Amino acid sequence: MDETLEIRPTDITAPVPAHSNATSHSGSDDTDSDDSDSDQQQNLQLQTLELELSTNPSNYDAHIQYIKLLRRMSLIGKLRSARESMRALFPLSPDMWQEWIMDETTLATGPEDFSWIERLYEKGISDYQSVSLWCDYINFVIERDPSVRANSNSGIVKARDLFERAVSAAGLHVMEGNKIWEAYREYEQAILQTVDNADTEARGKQIQHIRSIFHRQLSVPLADSKSTLLAYKAWGVEQGISIDADSTDLDGISPLVASAYQKALQMYIARAPFEEKISGNNVSDSDRLQSFMNYLKFEQSLGDPVRVQNLYERAVVVFPVASELWLDYTRYLDETVKVAGIIKSVYSRATKSCPWVGQLWVKYLISLERGHASEEEISDVFERSMTCTLSSFHEYLDVFLIRIDGLRRRFLTTLEEDCSQRLALLRETFQRAVEYLSPHLKNTDDLLSLHHYWANLELNIGKDLDAARRVWENLIKTSGSMLAVWKGYIAMEVGQGNIYQARSLYKRCYSRKFGETGSEEICALWVQFERQCGTLQDYDHAVEKVAPRLKELRLFKLQQESKSSVVPMDQTISLSKRKLLEKRKPDSDYTDEQPSAKKKRGADQLMKKGDLNNVSRSKKGVESNRGEGKEVSIAQSSAISGQEVTKHTQPKVKSFEDQCTAFISNLSFKANPEDLKEFFKDVGGVKDIRILKDKFTRVSRGLAYVDFCDDDHLAAAIAKNKQTLLGKRISIARSDPKRGKKVSDGQKSTANTGGEKGDDRHGTRSNGSGDDGMQLKGRNTFAVPRNVRPPGFQMTNKRLVSEEEGGAENPKSNDEFRKMFIK
Repeated sequence: MDETLEIRPTDITAPVPAHSNATSHSGSDDTDSDDSDSDQQQNLQLQTLELELSTNPSNYDAHIQYIKLLRRMSLIGKLRSARESMRALFPLSPDMWQEWIMDETTLATGPEDFSWIERLYEKGISDYQSVSLWCDYINFVIERDPSVRANSNSGIVKARDLFERAVSAAGLHVMEGNKIWEAYREYEQAILQTVDNADTEARGKQIQHIRSIFHRQLSVPLADSKSTLLAYKAWGVEQGISIDADSTDLDGISPLVASAYQKALQMYIARAPFEEKISGNNVSDSDRLQSFMNYLKFEQSLGDPVRVQNLYERAVVVFPVASELWLDYTRYLDETVKVAGIIKSVYSRATKSCPWVGQLWVKYLISLERGHASEEEISDVFERSMTCTLSSFHEYLDVFLIRIDGLRRRFLTTLEEDCSQRLALLRETFQRAVEYLSPHLKNTDDLLSLHHYWANLELNIGKDLDAARRVWENLIKTSGSMLAVWKGYIAMEVGQGNIYQARSLYKRCYSRKFGETGSEEICALWVQFERQCGTLQDYDHAVEKVAPRLKELRLFKLQQESKSSVVPMDQTISLSKRKLLEKRKPDSDYTDEQPSAKKKRGADQLMKKGDLNNVSRSKKGVESNRGEGKEVSIAQSSAISGQEVTKHTQPKVKSFEDQCTAFISNLSFKANPEDLKEFFKDVGGVKDIRILKDKFTRVSRGLAYVDFCDDDHLAAAIAKNKQTLLGKRISIARSDPKRGKKVSDGQKSTANTGGEKGDDRHGTRSNGSGDDGMQLKGRNTFAVPRNVRPPGFQMTNKRLVSEEEGGAENPKSNDEFRKMFIK
C-alpha cells in the first residue's frame, strides 16, 4: 500500500473546480483565494515555496501552502506531484484525501480513470480511519463500478467485501458507525428488490442476510440504537412478522437478539460520558487528549482489542502529531495484538506523523525483525530514520544500536558464504555511527559503550584482535582523557592474555591527567597489575614510575587547596592591625610616654614586621618540608596565621571532653557526616560527627572527630584504620586532649623534637615508650586536634615554641627577606 502513485496523463491546463465542502488540512478554504493577488505575486510565492521544499522537504506547513497555491493556480500536473511528494513523507488527513479524490473524480473522463481513483481511496483509508471517507469510497464503487451497478455475482461479492472491511474498520465508531451499517442494509435491500418473487430460495437467503446485518448492528454499542430497533421492527412487519413497529420495547423479538441489544445499550450508556468529553466544542486540546487517554484505559480494562484499536484510530485522527499517543498505541499492539501486518502499518504511520521521535524508529525496527521482515525492508526503514531530525544525539545512538543488534542476530543465522558480506555491513554501520556521533558524544559513556560493543564483536564474531585494537585506538584519539577508555582497552588485552600489551598501555596512560581521582587510580591499578601478573622487576619498575607521579599529584592538589583556602592579603593586614591595636593596653607606661604620631608609626612598623614574619614563616615551612618529603602548603601556614591573628575576634568555641572520640585524618574533602556515618555503620555507636573546616573559606580540612557511646565501639572504629573512604585511605586514632593540656601555669607543652618525648595528643603513643605511635605531620601539622596546641604557641618548621619562652623568631632585615624569597 506504500508504492509511489503514478501520474495520470491529464491536460495540465484543465481547471480545478472549487467545492464548497472540500477543506484543506490547514483548516482554510481554498475557494477563498484573494482575487486581488496578481499572477506575478503568485509565481513569486510559488518559487519561494519550491525553494523551501527543495532545501527542507520535511516542512509540513510548506507542503500545505504549496498544494493550496497549486490548486488555486490550476496547475494539475504539479499539484499531483506535490500531493504524492507530501504523502511519501506524511500521512494525509481524511479531509486532504477527500479533496484530492474529489478533484480527480471531477476530472475523470472515462472508465480507465476508475481504477486510479479507487487506488486513491485505498491510500486514504490506509492513512487514517474515517467514517466519511469510507462512505465516500462505498458510494463511489456502487455508482461507478460497472459490475457492482449491474448486480453481477462478482459485483455483489466485491461490494459486500468492501462493506465488511468498512464495518470492521469503522463500524464500531460509537457516534458515527451507524452510517456504515445503514448503507450496508440499504445496499442489501436494493439487491432484494432485484430478486424475482418466484425465486423463494433466493429471496429467503437475501432476507436472512439482511436480518443478520440488523442483528449484528443491534449488538454493537452505537448512538441512536433505538432508531435501529424501530427500523428492525418495521422491516419485520414488511416481512410479515406480527409485531408493534412503533413501540421501543422488545416484544416480538427473539430472546437472543433482545439480550444482545440490552447488553449493547448498557455498553453505550457506559461510554456516553467519555464520548461527550472527547466531542465537546469548548474543550482544549490538552483536555481532549487526556479524555481520549482516559477513554482508552477504560476500553483496555474491558479486554476487547478490536474496540481498543478502533478508539486509538479515532484518537490519532484528532491528534496526528501527539507522540505520546502513538507510543502508547504501538506499545499496546506489541503487547496485545501481535499481528505483524497491523503493527507494521501502524508503525509506518507513526514514524511519518512523528518522525522526530527516536523511540518510534527503534520500536519500528524491532517489530520488523520480530515479524521476519526482509533485510531490504529493514534497511530502508533504518535509512529513512537517518534522514529525520531526532530530538537528541542519544536517540540517534539508540537507532544505530538497534540496527547493529539486528545485524548481529542475523549474522548468527547467516550461511557461511554470506558471513563476510554480513560482517562488512556490520562494520560499516559501526563506522557510520562513530563518525556521526563522535563529535557530539565526545568523552561520554555512551560513546565508550558503542566502541566497547564494536571491539567485542570484532573479537567474538570477526575473530580479529587487530581490528578490535584499532577500535580502541580510534576511541583514544577522541576520548583519551576518560579513564574508563583505558581501563576497557587494558581489560580486553588482559582478557586475551596479552600481558605485554597491557603493560605497554599502562606505561602510555599512567602519566595522563584524568578527572577527579582517576590519575591516582590508574597508578594504583598499574602497581596492582604488576603485583598480580608481572615479575619483581616489573613491579619495582612500576613503583619507581608512579612514585614521582603520585607526589606530583599530591603537590598539585595542595596548590589547588591553597588557592581556595588562602586568606586575602588585605584581609590579613586588616586583622594584623586590629591585633596590634588591641595589644596596646591603656595603662601601659609605653603608651603614656609615646607621642601619638610616634605611636602610629611604631604600630605600622610592627604590623609590617608581623605580616612579613607570617609570610616568611609560611614560605620557610613549605620549602623546608619539601626538602624533607613532607606536604605542608602555604594555605595551611596562612590558616595558622589566621588563627593566631583573629583569636581575639573569633567567638569562643564549644569545648568537648572527647572521652570516646576518634580523630580522623586524610579525609576526602568531599566527605560529609553522612559518608562517615555510613563508613562506621558496621561499627555502630556513633553519637556525633564533626568535620573541621577552615574558618574563612568553610572548606573541609580533611579532618574530623567522631564521638562513640563507649570504648568498645571506639576500639572497633580504630580497627578500621587505613581503610578507604571516597577513594582515600583514612587514618583513625583515639583523641585524648587531656594529655595535651597544661598541668599548671608553670608547665609548657612542647612538641616532640629529636629524641625528646612528645605529648600524647591523640592517645596514639604508647605510655612512655617513645615514638612507636602515630605522629601527625605534613599537611596535618597545621590542624592539630582541638585543645592540643596550647594558646600562645606558634608553629615553626621544627617544633612548637612558646612565645612566653622567647621562642618567637627575631625580626629579619630586608636583605634577609629578599634572600629568602629569591631561593
